[in-house]
Amino acid sequence: MSSLASLDVASKRVFLRCDLNVPLKDGVITDDGRIRASLPTIKNLLERGASVVIGAHLGRPKGEVKPELSLAPVATRLQELLNEPVDFAKQGDAKILLLENLRFNSAETSKDDAERKLFAKELARYADVYVGDGFGAVHRKHASVYDLPALLPNASGFLIQAEVDVLKKLTQSPVRPYGVVLGGAKVSDKIGVISNLLSKVDVMAIGGGMVFTFLAATGKEIGLSLVETDLIPTVKEIIATAQSKGVRLVLPTDIVVAQKFSADAVPTLVSADEIPADHMGLDIGPESAGVFADEIKKCKTVFWNGPMGVFEFANFANGTKVVAQALSEIEGVSVIGGGDSAAAVRALGFKDSDFSYISTGGGASLEYLEGKVLPGLQALGL
Repeated sequence: MSSLASLDVASKRVFLRCDLNVPLKDGVITDDGRIRASLPTIKNLLERGASVVIGAHLGRPKGEVKPELSLAPVATRLQELLNEPVDFAKQGDAKILLLENLRFNSAETSKDDAERKLFAKELARYADVYVGDGFGAVHRKHASVYDLPALLPNASGFLIQAEVDVLKKLTQSPVRPYGVVLGGAKVSDKIGVISNLLSKVDVMAIGGGMVFTFLAATGKEIGLSLVETDLIPTVKEIIATAQSKGVRLVLPTDIVVAQKFSADAVPTLVSADEIPADHMGLDIGPESAGVFADEIKKCKTVFWNGPMGVFEFANFANGTKVVAQALSEIEGVSVIGGGDSAAAVRALGFKDSDFSYISTGGGASLEYLEGKVLPGLQALGL
């Protein structure tokens, strides 16, 4: 493994793989956190006399050119943040070139090794050295992430290094008590993380849409709430495992419900034992949020992934806000993982600096926490 500091970049062209997969609404970037997270490495390369060719993806165009998934808005925002000219899609006089969405070429994500390697060779023509800094894509065996580093002298950027350092703290040597708060829509997205972390944590709190599969597994009626019925047996095993390992598994005791999934839906607070048949749970209740907060404040290390409710709707944002507030107050390491959680804390008025670290890794962070080998890290010798 070569460090960024030891990589010779003076007067060289650097292919920099970034994660610029930002949320867009009507062509406007709604959260530029991933662009900002890429700036330290870009600035370092420029300061050391390199010119930078940035490769990135946006969404899942599946090898088709889709104008709504163009990186053009990202090029504009990058130029604003750097206060430097940025060429887009074709080389000009600027020291920075942002290529169009790499996934517009089907070879980028191909499962055919030869096809991917051919595209990697095309990309290698742009540069003399390679820097990998798109942590959000390192769990993908893609041409620009996995195959390209093998063709050029390479190193990891500051973002990847920071992500790996934080994730090692969460998996190898957490300061205790160690708590994990998990939310989001589906249990299926988090099964691997839950299973792997159960042997490492002291307390695990479950909220969000995924909690209703847990409540159903304990025999509670959940009305119209989101549930993955096929996973109820697995969740029962998780509950039993937590008990046998002495892990405190915290589930909500009250739920904010409504009759429809809508910003103007009328919220009703009910016990977790009494969700009406014609209502759905859209947030954890205030009593539960308070218990989650108390558990978080006892911890020296906390990892949080996934909102506690539909935070985009004001009536169902309280649980997420209370958890975020508690996380911002702990005396220790507070890590927020996943795009939804990062977007939630920013939307609710928190600053990135209120927490020890906000991960940009999304699915890659979760796979690392599951204990999986990530191809993009392997390619960089990490």
